[in-house]
Amino acid sequence: MKPDSLSIKKRYDRLAPYFDSLEAVMEGLFFKKWRHRLWAKAEGEHILEIGVGTGKNFDYYPHGARITAIDFSGKMLDIARHKKNRKQIDVDLHVMDVESLEFADNCFDTVIASFVFCSVPSPRKGLKELHRVLKPGGQIVLLEHVLSSRPLLARLMNLLNPLTVSLVGANINRQTIKNVQASGFSSIHVDSSSGDIIKLIQARK
Repeated sequence: MKPDSLSIKKRYDRLAPYFDSLEAVMEGLFFKKWRHRLWAKAEGEHILEIGVGTGKNFDYYPHGARITAIDFSGKMLDIARHKKNRKQIDVDLHVMDVESLEFADNCFDTVIASFVFCSVPSPRKGLKELHRVLKPGGQIVLLEHVLSSRPLLARLMNLLNPLTVSLVGANINRQTIKNVQASGFSSIHVDSSSGDIIKLIQARK
């Protein structure tokens, strides 16, 4: 694993026991409704979730689909495994880095990620890996926070970004739509309910 990825992994390993508590308020007020919208767009028989974390999306998994989920933090994945067993969720969990997926080409119908590409050191490399493992005509569905389009807020986010990266390993100034456009995808669509900072993005291979 690259030094950048390793340092971010260590931060998430450290935060894992407290992660759900730290985000509980935001989860209840905002993120829960977005997860519903995200997973409503899933399609196909074989779905890959990138950055499963502590298993926050387990409650939204579609019935009848075969689901594989990965995370590069072993400590986060340990919590996800406990949730999987407690909730009896049918999912295959693996420790893996999105920048170097251990899957064959053209094997997933949908790849889903929620608030993941803020923490990927080389997001375009990760997105190109998603493109590789998708079947022809398959889709990615991403729920991401991105750099604001408002100049003053964008400037503030850029100023604060080094602090957020050092604390939790997450960038708050990513331009994920542009990264998707540069990674080989077509038919890129941003959900009309998306706001200035939170975007729900769909794209096809």
